[in-house]
Amino acid sequence: MILAVCGGKGGVGKSTVSLNLAAELDAVVVDADLSMADLPAARGPDLHDVLAGRAAAVETVREGGPVAILPCGRTLAGARAADPTALVAAVEAVESAYGDVVIDCPAGLRADAGVPLLAADACVLVTDPDEAALADALRARALARALGAGLVRVVLNRAGETPPTESVERTLGAPVVAVPDDERVDAAQASGWPVARVEPESDAAARFQALADAVRACRSA
Repeated sequence: MILAVCGGKGGVGKSTVSLNLAAELDAVVVDADLSMADLPAARGPDLHDVLAGRAAAVETVREGGPVAILPCGRTLAGARAADPTALVAAVEAVESAYGDVVIDCPAGLRADAGVPLLAADACVLVTDPDEAALADALRARALARALGAGLVRVVLNRAGETPPTESVERTLGAPVVAVPDDERVDAAQASGWPVARVEPESDAAARFQALADAVRACRSA
């Protein structure tokens, strides 16, 4: 299964959700944000090289860390050389070799945000309670629907003590998993580790597990 983690607004925590969800699913996470990559980097070929025809996608996957990752480069030159239209074939090659793939999508509604959704079987939409983020999430949901990526769950990230779960479900038309605002999640992400490996008894770890269970149920349906 290829699952896209998307969201209209930057800074809502797509990369955090992508890393933690990939860990729960034992999936490869692909950092598809070609101009603002945020997942752990590594030496050697990266997604820029794959999309420029200089490396094979499967050979670029790094397996040595807590989560298998196909990293993306950080240079402007690399982003300019990359052909986003080659992403679908690259992700499909990784799926064929490894199984489940989680794509960390770029923010916004540009063409480079749509290509990962075109490759995906389904998507998870990430937002936070901010009104601007919710408005952008609505547009991202419409794009995902137009490209055939069914919405599995909405992640309401950095939710407070009383998250507006029901209103967000009504607005976005899908069940919501609320992930609490927890500095331990941020600390784990900064180290490139899923929170379940660092704080396995935390509420955040339980929420990511619940999200993974929902994805598995969708895959089996």
